[in-house]
Amino acid sequence: MDIAIMVEGQNGLNWQRWKNIAAAVEDLGFFGLYRSDHFTNNSLPDRDSLELWVSLTWLASNTRRIQFGPLVTPFSFRHPAITARMASAVDDLSGGRLVLGLGAGWQEREHDIYGFDLMDPGARFDRMEEGLTLIDLLFEKEEPINYKGNYYQAKGALMLPRPQRIGGPPILIGGIGKKRSLPLAAKFAKEWNALFLNSVNFRKLNSEMDNILRAIGRAPESLVRSMMTGLRFGRTYEELDAKLANSNQPTKDLLKRGIIVGVGDEIKPQLLELEKAGLQRIMLQWLDLDDLDGLAALAKVVL
Repeated sequence: MDIAIMVEGQNGLNWQRWKNIAAAVEDLGFFGLYRSDHFTNNSLPDRDSLELWVSLTWLASNTRRIQFGPLVTPFSFRHPAITARMASAVDDLSGGRLVLGLGAGWQEREHDIYGFDLMDPGARFDRMEEGLTLIDLLFEKEEPINYKGNYYQAKGALMLPRPQRIGGPPILIGGIGKKRSLPLAAKFAKEWNALFLNSVNFRKLNSEMDNILRAIGRAPESLVRSMMTGLRFGRTYEELDAKLANSNQPTKDLLKRGIIVGVGDEIKPQLLELEKAGLQRIMLQWLDLDDLDGLAALAKVVL
């Protein structure tokens, strides 16, 4: 199972922290580095929130091997044509290491602050499906395309230069909703990213995804299965207790939610259970953006 790091960009990410974390993830041997795409926090206080696509452009030129991308960039404030152009350019710049995570958008506060229309869930996912269709056309077609939807239109649109990777960077779709998220991932994505599931619940949902793929005539093995989940890791029990004190939840409840909890080697069995359930890649949420020593300790345990 590939082990990557995920950071919440809206929780204080600035250039110095981003550079430090990127260097650590690259040097320590993690598979990849992913980050959220938000302008601000879901609630006060507001903190530094380095712009996602600018940060990924820097990452493309300043790392050599790690995969990276947004978890996820939303259609609610990113137009699909602009997202497609940025993603193709950043992927080319990196030598083909971008994973394009796409989503519908969810955080009400940032949409209210900046005047973006989040819309109700049904319309939000309708807009997302149109956006995915338009990005797919721009990546795949070498001739000008026409598209007319309720939310997006294109008249003779052509993306130049063409993506160096045939079909463009791989699309990742995150979510655990059975009605919209899973079917959209089955239709458009090369990677499905689940959220905060323990091994039992992931196995069940993973099996449902297999059924959805077969129903549309797609081989289950053609879709990479990944998950972003929380991590409470300590080098000592004292360090772990300090991290758990901020969660306000008993350890058993965190484990039930799929959050990885433990000191040292205690987290290995939890990861192995997810691997046995069919998980191919995990993005561990690293909340302390300045704790590089802890990141190094984690690498020694899991890598």
